[in-house]
Amino acid sequence: MRALKSIIILAVVSSWISCNSQKKEVTSLKTEIDSASYALGLDMALKVKANFNEANTELFLQGYRNGIDSTNLLIDQKDLNAFLSAFFQKQQQEKTIKDAEKNFGAIKKAGEDFLAENRVKSGIVTTQSGLQYEILQKGSGDNVLSTSKIKIHYHGTLIDGTTFDSSVDRKEPIEAIANQFIPGFNEGLLLMNKGAKYRFFIPQELAYGMQQKSQEIKPFSALIFTVEVLEVTNE
Repeated sequence: MRALKSIIILAVVSSWISCNSQKKEVTSLKTEIDSASYALGLDMALKVKANFNEANTELFLQGYRNGIDSTNLLIDQKDLNAFLSAFFQKQQQEKTIKDAEKNFGAIKKAGEDFLAENRVKSGIVTTQSGLQYEILQKGSGDNVLSTSKIKIHYHGTLIDGTTFDSSVDRKEPIEAIANQFIPGFNEGLLLMNKGAKYRFFIPQELAYGMQQKSQEIKPFSALIFTVEVLEVTNE
């Protein structure tokens, strides 16, 4: 975003400078205004090149000329900042995903392989979203709703069995609203009722995705939770 702001600011500044596209290129800078004008154009070009190397040079120059003349604008000026902000945010997100897959692709594949093998095992149910679960103990109380206040015990591990969090180990059940967890956990809770005990197998896209949540939970980690619903309060 800093680079984007620099580009926008320089584009605005450049609109103060007269431009005659028919002039031949100069080979020397005679005045301070000449030097400043050239420096601004060079600086803007270098920033565009560094942050958007796929830029269409002809359209970049056409946009510059249209902006100077305030004529024939192909994008409305009032939409300009919003468009550029959305575009560069998308570019940054794509780069972040690409970098994460390069560094943590093996973790992503391991999770996918694990879930593919797990889904065909006896007792495993797979929902439309890709969440997998098995029923360890059926409940007999109130159903969990997204707005329910619940008291639960949980034990969370990676697919290799590494424990990353456990209220069971701490001997301290937690109280929360049932929609305050990661998507796969939230979805699983809505399948349960008071007294039920399930095991959730959560794909990375329903967990933390490419975010590194902790030292144990690296990007693209599939997660396993054993969850017991101790209390449900529906108001």
